[in-house]
Amino acid sequence: MNVGIVIVAHAPMASALYAGGVHCFQSQPGILTYDVSPSDSPEASSNVILQRIEKADTGAGVLVLTDIVGASPANAAAMAAERARRNGHGVTLLAGANTPMLLRAITYRNLPLEDMADRVLAGGHQAILRIH
Repeated sequence: MNVGIVIVAHAPMASALYAGGVHCFQSQPGILTYDVSPSDSPEASSNVILQRIEKADTGAGVLVLTDIVGASPANAAAMAAERARRNGHGVTLLAGANTPMLLRAITYRNLPLEDMADRVLAGGHQAILRIH
């Protein structure tokens, strides 16, 4: 049983990030996206994200990746994650999503959610370098 993944970001970043993951790993079941458009209300976005979390969770929990801390997609994802936890789902939310984070998430989906999240976060940090 693999950890589900939900990518939430400003449109079209969630879909684009997933496309990068597919480029490296092919299509992956249990990975869902939600591109938040400027016209989406926080409540409507939160509802859609909650549905994605519930659909992605096969019993191992869900890692939610979002782009910018404090922005509308991250705020809506945080609301949805809290509601999902109250409904019994294991959810971890990480912000600052980038391609190396998603590739790590796909690679380590078989680990327990918190172990996976630690590796994903480390991968994101390790991928930010100054190249001379």
